[in-house]
Amino acid sequence: MIMPFQVPDNKKIRLIINTDAANEADDQYAIVHALLTPRFQITGIIAAHFGTRTTTTMEESYAEAGKLLKLMDMEDTIPLYRGAHRAMVDEETPVPSEGAELIIREAMKEDPLPLYVIFLGPLTDMASAYLMEPRIADRLTAVWIGGGSYPHGAEEFNLLNDIKAANTIMKSLVPLWQVPKNVYSMIRVSLAELAVRVRPYGAIGEYLYEQLAAFNLLPRHSARWPKGEMWMLGDSPAVSLLIDDHAFEYELRPAPHIRDDMTYEEREGGRIIRVYRYVDARFTLEDMYAKLALFHACNEEKGGAS
Repeated sequence: MIMPFQVPDNKKIRLIINTDAANEADDQYAIVHALLTPRFQITGIIAAHFGTRTTTTMEESYAEAGKLLKLMDMEDTIPLYRGAHRAMVDEETPVPSEGAELIIREAMKEDPLPLYVIFLGPLTDMASAYLMEPRIADRLTAVWIGGGSYPHGAEEFNLLNDIKAANTIMKSLVPLWQVPKNVYSMIRVSLAELAVRVRPYGAIGEYLYEQLAAFNLLPRHSARWPKGEMWMLGDSPAVSLLIDDHAFEYELRPAPHIRDDMTYEEREGGRIIRVYRYVDARFTLEDMYAKLALFHACNEEKGGAS
């Protein structure tokens, strides 16, 4: 699609999206936002597992990501890959997958554009790629939505699904931006807001809204829906922080060791990671709403998919 503005080539970045898209209802918003962001040259989407709720969670994520691409008429332009089907058994043994191979392949390319990989679920594919080819460590930046708040840590879903992979990356040299739970929870939206700002904008807008509203009514998830009329689009900071990195809203901290109960153990002299303490919800949401409206208008003009 064509936006009413241009991004200079030297300001663009390469991007891989790693997503447990079928886990709940917010990955979809982050994926669509990324697909509509002209700063990003998206080289692939990797479907991630989300634990053991079923035995096919990665395949469910693959199908969900494929559905989004089809609704946006992008299934022939954005490659989709399968990631690891399960968590790592220890911190040294990778789970090979075509997704991990994509990360390695892109990282080892001689390309002037920097490579970022956003993780909207567990870090399995990043840790596996690193273990399979350690030379990628200084050739990309990983952005992870996951982990409990600092300094102590706590139970958190994305971390829960592969604590060993998170520890592999924490002790690696892979540059890491971490967006912990207390920060990604800042992206609050109401169903009413989404009904007005998302649902009217074509097939993808309607799907984004309806799948989230339907999630609210599932008995198995109703206890997790915070207050009945709202949700947190917690994966969306992975997109907005790559549009603007919020330069004064993070701390540089020693990477912790993560215990089995998901609390943090500080390590003396550990390597430094970037940990966010704030993300601008207004900037994040308004940019997504505007791009969705522009995408719909563009497709209306040319009579194509919307």
